[in-house]
Amino acid sequence: MARSSVQFICRSCGGVHARWLGKCPDCGQWNTLEEYRTASVGSKRDTQRGVAGESDSVNAPKAVPLHEVADDIAGARISTNIFEFDRVLGGSIASTGGAMTASSDPNGAGGGLVPGSAVLLGGDPGIGKSTLLLQAAHELARTGKRVLYVTSEESGQQLRVRAQRLGALRDHGDNLYVLADTNLARIVEQARQVKPDVMVIDSIQMIYKGDLPAAPGSVTQLRSCCLELVYYAKASGTAMLLVGHVTKQGTVAGPRLLEHMVDTVLYFEGDRYHSHRVIRATKNRFGTTLEVGLFEMGEDGLREVKDGAGVAAAEYQSRPGSAVCPLMQGSRCLLVEVQALTATGVLGAAKRKVSGLDSNRLAMLIAVLEKRAGLRLADQDVFASSVGGMRVVEPAADLGVALAIAGAHHNRQLGGGVAAIGEIGLGGELRHVQRLDQRIHEAARLGFNLIYCPPTDIKPPSGTQLVAVPTLDRALQELV
Repeated sequence: MARSSVQFICRSCGGVHARWLGKCPDCGQWNTLEEYRTASVGSKRDTQRGVAGESDSVNAPKAVPLHEVADDIAGARISTNIFEFDRVLGGSIASTGGAMTASSDPNGAGGGLVPGSAVLLGGDPGIGKSTLLLQAAHELARTGKRVLYVTSEESGQQLRVRAQRLGALRDHGDNLYVLADTNLARIVEQARQVKPDVMVIDSIQMIYKGDLPAAPGSVTQLRSCCLELVYYAKASGTAMLLVGHVTKQGTVAGPRLLEHMVDTVLYFEGDRYHSHRVIRATKNRFGTTLEVGLFEMGEDGLREVKDGAGVAAAEYQSRPGSAVCPLMQGSRCLLVEVQALTATGVLGAAKRKVSGLDSNRLAMLIAVLEKRAGLRLADQDVFASSVGGMRVVEPAADLGVALAIAGAHHNRQLGGGVAAIGEIGLGGELRHVQRLDQRIHEAARLGFNLIYCPPTDIKPPSGTQLVAVPTLDRALQELV
């Protein structure tokens, strides 16, 4: 009988160690090593054999010169017919009048899934992962692609009820197959019979291999099942979509090795109490990681927000402690409203709370406001947030956040139709930001006719005025 060997895998960085340690030597995280058991194999057994396929030395790939490798990834892409989803998956990007948009080539060359690729989609519970993939599966089936949707968390009847609510029961013919199972061997066998172009696993945490002495969702099961599914995708040319749960820290549950095994890692973000959702890529072997997709959750599922420039500032009204910042998300510019509130606190124990912003960046801006602009905030509780559940990490929002804090502290506000752009240095100076011209034109298009920004030679559109503010102290003088 094959003996089992024990290893310990770090769920933070994916490092493998021979014994348990309190602190991972690779990433320095504490209590992240989890036990992983693997069966030892004999010399005559191929270590790559599994439920996904058999190793065949006759049909094994042969080494070829680089110039003979076929370049057909772009033409072979499978479009999901969901423009925002295809944009994030990758493809050609075309410039249109100052704004960057994904190509809408009808043959799918503008973006979509690559045959044989594995895509991991993570997100908070209830954020809309299953909804998005069921809508994508329906659209793929409508175009003649054969899709196998494997649901391990719901029954087939539950999936049908959700599909009926989303309007995904019509117009797809017999191209959309549903399988409610959690056993990997049975799932792969059904995939061999159906021969799908696209396969959805919802979710990978519930899939298990019967020959492994571990519970579904454990490190042992996750690693083995994901490896088998990725191997099957490469061998059969099926595009694989895997749904992954996330931890409290916002990363995909399980070892980071799970992210290393797949080709693309997508995160579905947003506040479940707001309607807007953002999907972004943190890893993409077949495209850029700069693009984001915008959606709005409605009663009939997710709707695309193609012109989402002002989605987070749609209901903006000038008030103390509020400012609008044009921020770049991939190749598009979004106008995001940031709000701040100051309240009397305890000296030496003042609170600094953020929602959707970087807490370290906020602490730095408060220090600059105290040292360079003369604001006394040491005894003030400061609360700052971005409106609409948007996550703001770009330094170009520094000026808007600082104006919002100062406005809340002095009970003063910016005038109507005002936007603020600029990165603030530790000396209180305003620094130039990338793609400033695109930000200015997008803000002007949405009706913001007065824009505060670092000194620049850019000519603004007709009817729009640029106010050059070289320092933070100068910018605070614009509060009325």
